Amino acid sequence: MATRHILADLARDYELRQGINVDIRSMGGVEAAKLARAGERVDIVVLASKVMESLEAEGHIANGGIRGFARSEIALAVPGGSRRPSVDSEPAVRQAMLEARRLCYSTGPSGDHFKALCEKWGLADSVLARALKAPPGVPVATLVAQGDADLGIQQLSELIGQPGIEVVGPLPPEIQAVTVFSAGVSTTSAEREAANAFVGYLASAEAQGAIRRYGMEPA
Repeated sequence: MATRHILADLARDYELRQGINVDIRSMGGVEAAKLARAGERVDIVVLASKVMESLEAEGHIANGGIRGFARSEIALAVPGGSRRPSVDSEPAVRQAMLEARRLCYSTGPSGDHFKALCEKWGLADSVLARALKAPPGVPVATLVAQGDADLGIQQLSELIGQPGIEVVGPLPPEIQAVTVFSAGVSTTSAEREAANAFVGYLASAEAQGAIRRYGMEPA
């Protein structure tokens, strides 16, 4: 889901450049990996690099063709118009989590990192007990905007430009976790040459503008 806006823009641009339609299906990473392992007939898979490496080792992604194309940071958001806590340092973020009435996090790398931070700080009971895990495919921003949580944590690209919330900022460097998103050709693909070409486009200089537009950096 973190790459859905980037992929939508790049698929449209690629069709204009090459005359080849690319149909994007965006979903939670857990569900996408599950479908890949079940042998879903697709041409390209896009997921966090570590998951892609596992899928390649398991024979679901063509060997040697994984290309990293976007680096994503994790950020915090609050409902629009509410007080913005400080996120300038590790202690500040810890305090913001302690003070939040209810927190919201997602499945995938950002949620895993949030839980790891709670464990590191000894807050697994006090914070996780007040944390709402967004269902797969449901943006944290939606739940924060609805008032279901007053502090949300997710990939910055998932929060930028979403209605009803304000992005407080990325996690500070000392507790940041950068996720590299990669693309690779599925072993179920019947269009491997065309799929390889699009994967190459995602990692090309031509794609960097769209990547940056949605809060990521080229890998």
